[in-house]
Amino acid sequence: MKFVEQQCSELVETNFSKVFKTFRRNYHLVPLEVFGDNPYKTLISTILSSRTKDEVTLEASKRLFKIAPNLLDLRNKDIKLIEKTIYPVGFYKTKAKHLKNLNISKVPKTREELMKLPGVGRKTANLVLNRAFGIPAVAVDTHVHRICNMLGWVKTKTPEQTEKKLVKILPIKYWPETNRLFVSIGRQYTTNKRLIEFLKKEKLI
Repeated sequence: MKFVEQQCSELVETNFSKVFKTFRRNYHLVPLEVFGDNPYKTLISTILSSRTKDEVTLEASKRLFKIAPNLLDLRNKDIKLIEKTIYPVGFYKTKAKHLKNLNISKVPKTREELMKLPGVGRKTANLVLNRAFGIPAVAVDTHVHRICNMLGWVKTKTPEQTEKKLVKILPIKYWPETNRLFVSIGRQYTTNKRLIEFLKKEKLI
């Protein structure tokens, strides 16, 4: 029985390794990755990115960082100016309110503290932990959710369910790369048909 369990474990690990190697080889830069490990810029750009194309978010973030290069400057800006600067990101008025109400002097380093901030959900918190602080976390958006289901790693209906499952089955060494690689692939293959063709071509499904 132990031998069978070991074989199954090795097969699963081989599958993970093959997928991540393939995705690394086909990686194209995700726009918001340009903010690297800057906690402030990572937090703000991720808040702005919800239901907005990355290219639009990137330009809006750059405009905002010119007039508000840090949390203190952001807090001191008039909300109408923030709205005007981040437009046309989706729900820009609500997001401007969230940014204006970020009453912190520095970006928190825990998921619990991050999720207390206005406009910060679990995915945003995990992204900030990963990108800004190098703390392993699985940030699941629609791309990660969709691809993991296609690969057969999970059978879930929501990104939240996918995250809970991945935390259990995916070795922690893969967590930091999951979002950036899967988002890159998802951005390149935007339809299910094209994505399935890619995964089949690479013999991943």
